[in-house]
Order: sequence, then structure tokens, then C-alpha cells
Amino acid sequence: MKKQRIVVKIGSSSLTNDSGILSQQKMRDHVEALAFLKQQGHEVILISSGAVAAGFGSLGYPGRPITVAGKQASAAVGQGLLMQGYISLFKEFNIIPAQMLLTREDFYSHERFRNLYSAMTELLDRGVLPIINENDSVSIEELTFGDNDMLSALVSGFLHANALIVLTDINGLYDGNPKVSKEAKKYHFIPDVTDELLGVAADSGSAVGTGGMKSKLLAAKKALSLGVSVFVGKGEGKTKLADILEGKGDGTYIGGPFQTQMQMKKQWIAHHSQVSGIIEIDAGAEKAVIQQGKSLLPVGIKQIIGVFNALDVVEVRNQKGHTIGKGQIYYSSENLLKAKGLPSDQAKCYSINQRAEVIHRNNWVTMFKERVV
Repeated sequence: MKKQRIVVKIGSSSLTNDSGILSQQKMRDHVEALAFLKQQGHEVILISSGAVAAGFGSLGYPGRPITVAGKQASAAVGQGLLMQGYISLFKEFNIIPAQMLLTREDFYSHERFRNLYSAMTELLDRGVLPIINENDSVSIEELTFGDNDMLSALVSGFLHANALIVLTDINGLYDGNPKVSKEAKKYHFIPDVTDELLGVAADSGSAVGTGGMKSKLLAAKKALSLGVSVFVGKGEGKTKLADILEGKGDGTYIGGPFQTQMQMKKQWIAHHSQVSGIIEIDAGAEKAVIQQGKSLLPVGIKQIIGVFNALDVVEVRNQKGHTIGKGQIYYSSENLLKAKGLPSDQAKCYSINQRAEVIHRNNWVTMFKERVV
């Protein structure tokens, strides 16, 4: 089989026993499957929940805590214990694991995004198996990923993975809760995550792992938009992950085998960057950017909304008010107000790099292709 880059996400329900305590037997089963995948020549990245489950007992909690502070404290204790367990198990296969704790902010910051990519690439080149978890001990509600489902989608996208495998305690996605209703029907293949399907997930009350069916579908939708196909399901034994790659998994396959992926920088602009302002452009500039593949120049700028700095990401709208794209800008809002409408040779003195382009083609992502009349 051709060498592939695989992201495997393991949820809490697939790592714990009925009491919510970390199960060494389940961990060993997963580690054997991950090691087998690496032995086949694949690059493997693990997104692992389980820090809270590993730590709450040491703090004297009778069960998994329900308060945010309790979960964060348990995660702070449990993350080290979780990694200790992985290190011990992977050592039997001569595999070195590495710990990465992330929050959504790591995908918003271009510098942190780039540094994270460099570090991950170096680890993979060295044959290390990165183990990623959300930084539960410090993250707040606005920065959480929802049982690591969305985190796994973002990681698989920005690492240009060939597949995202989400292991749960249920063998795939259903139109209802299979633990409650025998009438619930399983989805064996989903070509795309539609709004209708998300509506079914919201209404069904189905729970797949801690994140739930809707959480899995939203993560799958994000992964597909980043060019990564997804599997959601379960399995046992050391060949379970290899079987999933071969199309023999016990679960739901989402999307096509492979999709074309964006360049890393454009991917960051499109899906992870924070928009700092809005600029409106005229019909001529819209045609040049959308139809002719050119950079955006000052002469086509009509209006600036918001306050932003050079190198921030801005949203670009046409004169009908439709969003047509996003891009990293070479002008601050203050200087763009001075440069808008000017010819390039007069405007470039206001640019951070003394260039005419407001948004260079390499820093532009089309978000909505409207027919230009």
C-alpha cells in the first residue's frame, strides 16, 4: 500500500471503562493498531482524549467531574499520566511519541500556525508519532473543540493528511441513537455533509462518543472542506486501522478517497484566520481577481470597514455586498484610506512592502464565485 499520512482520533469513550476510568486494555489495543500502521510505512498522528479520565481519580473525585474547574484540574494531572501510559506502551514497538497540546488560537495565529506545521513535519520526518490533545487545563469554552472532534479535522487539514479516522464506541453514524432505538439506521457511506443531514443529527438525539453525532458530522464537514476524507466507527485488533484504510472498516465512510488540498497558507487564510476588517471593491477589480486570477490593486478599492493592520486578514466584498474572498493585506486600514482609488505607482508608498498590490494573488482565497456581468 502507498505510504499515507493518517490522523487517528480516539475519543474518551473508546479509552475508558464503564466507570469512566482509563482502560489499559483499550489503550493497548489502540497502540498495537497504531504501531501496525506505522510498520506498514504510514505516517501516523494521534489525536487522543482521555486526560480528564486519567486524572480525576488522583484528585479524589468519585467520578468524572462536571464543573469546568474540576475538568481542568483533572486534565492537568491526567495529561502526564495519559502520556506516561502511551510512552510505556509504544516503547514495546520502539516508537517514540511526542506530546502536543493545542487550542484554537494556534490555528488563528499565522506565526503559530506556521511554527506548528514546521515542528510537526520535523517530528514525522524523524519517525516520531505525535500525540495531540486540546489543552484542557487552560482552555475556555470559546477555545474548545468539542471532544477533540473539530481539533482532529483541523489537524488533518493543515497537515495535508490522506485520511482522518475517528474511533468511537459505536460502529458508525446513525439516523437515531442505536443504543436507544432498534429502528435507527446506519449510514455506511456519506458523500457529503449536508445541512439536511446535520438537521437529522440534531433531531435524532444520537450520541456517538462524547462529542455526539452532530459533532462528528461538523468535524467531517470541516475535514472535507480541507481535502481530507473521513471514517467514523470502531474496530478491534492490531489490523483495525489498516482494514479501515482498505475500505473494510466497521463504520461510516464520509467523502471521496482523496481530494485536492489547498496550499497551507491559503488553507490558513480560508479556514483558520480571524478577519480583522472588510473592504469593498468595484466591478472591475472583482472581474480581475475572480475571472482573471490577478492581484487586488488600490485603484479598485471603494470602501474600507473596520480598523486593521498590514498583514491582517480581511474579507472582500463586491458592490452588491456579497463576500467573494479573503486575503492577507499589505496595507493598514489607515494607509488604505489614503491609497484607495489611486493608480499603483502613486499608492505603493503606503504599502508595508512598497508594492502596489493590496492583496497579492498568493495571499488570496476565493470564497464565493459570483458571475461578473
